[in-house]
Amino acid sequence: MKQGFLSDYFSGVGTKRLSEVEISPTKSNQHEFNGISEFKSIFGTDKINFHAKYIYLHDDEEQIFTENGALTWYNAREGHATRTEYRLYYTLNSVLARAEKGDLVVICRKAEDELFIIVAPEGSTSERQVLWLFGLSEGGQGFVVKNLQEEKHEIGFSGRAILSELGIEAQETIPDYLEDLIKKFGSEFPKTIEFSNYARATVNKVSAIEAPDETLMMWLEQEEMLFRTLEKHILSDRLSHGFGKDGKDIDEFINFSLSVQNRRKARAGRAFENHLAFLFDQNGIEYSRGKKTERNNKPDFLFPNVKCYENKLISDSFLTMLGVKTTAKDRWRQVLTEADRIENKHLITLQPAISKNQTDEMKNQNLQLVVPKAIIDSYAPDQRSEIMKVSEFISLVKKRQFDLDIYMGI
Repeated sequence: MKQGFLSDYFSGVGTKRLSEVEISPTKSNQHEFNGISEFKSIFGTDKINFHAKYIYLHDDEEQIFTENGALTWYNAREGHATRTEYRLYYTLNSVLARAEKGDLVVICRKAEDELFIIVAPEGSTSERQVLWLFGLSEGGQGFVVKNLQEEKHEIGFSGRAILSELGIEAQETIPDYLEDLIKKFGSEFPKTIEFSNYARATVNKVSAIEAPDETLMMWLEQEEMLFRTLEKHILSDRLSHGFGKDGKDIDEFINFSLSVQNRRKARAGRAFENHLAFLFDQNGIEYSRGKKTERNNKPDFLFPNVKCYENKLISDSFLTMLGVKTTAKDRWRQVLTEADRIENKHLITLQPAISKNQTDEMKNQNLQLVVPKAIIDSYAPDQRSEIMKVSEFISLVKKRQFDLDIYMGI
């Protein structure tokens, strides 16, 4: 299955830490990036006027925003017999106005005259994710530049998730399944549970017991590809009719676009839970899903079940809680209040490259992070030993379930 490469989206990329003179109007009005000469390897030597998409990529989703603008690449010493001085001039914009000294800036060439300018706060998860996606080092005062034209490393599930945050939707589908999808579901979106069941049925050569991490990821990737295939068919028909009476109603189009985005996010979360539940079933694990605890909270999974949780005669040591978040970032704190009896909670996520600041804070809050094995590689080496794989979590809850059965004399 083709997963896509970075070279499908970008031809080159460079990164550095922002200096105060580059962003502070009180220090300079130059509106230029310093240490830019390395970009000659991907920009060339001719003057180029770029269209730009500026992105402020914050860990708080409500603080992520984009703005369109422009940049100019030129030789300030053009015509000089022996000297060259290349510059990249940017127009004033709110993204760089919000940036602070030490924040990461990543400049990506998307097309011949199009750039993405990404700013991520220093020490943030967003920063770690962008560096991981492009295979870049931390960067310094001068740009570290990388040519991506020959990049053939598959971006995979995690890479597509990061691209989505940049506003780039991967187009991978499985057209061979379209006829069967239409035959089974027609031109309507089915219930998520039905679609999850269908997706698993189309995946062969997996073992939920022997390889739970790999199996879970295969189910998730297959469902994503199948959903995009059906979605493309359904939405193409809708788009062909236009919006509003004259087919050009902007407000109706925006509402339609938002509904597409919201459906994708909601389905991704429910699909993740569906596949986890089936994985637990296959491993003989008992659980309660979405049942109320204190203050009407509803943990995603309680082990072994909510009746045991409510039974004060059963020791807390037999109980386990698992929160499920496709993306964690700042939302991981929501799970901390969902089951008061359980001091050490677990959270499973598909979020790659969470920052060390965040994982350290999770540890201090007695929250154990669970991540599928393939995604753990996106984390820094000193983080990996403290992250639990799916197989390890399954072993833990099976052991506690077995111990409780012995204790209850079952």
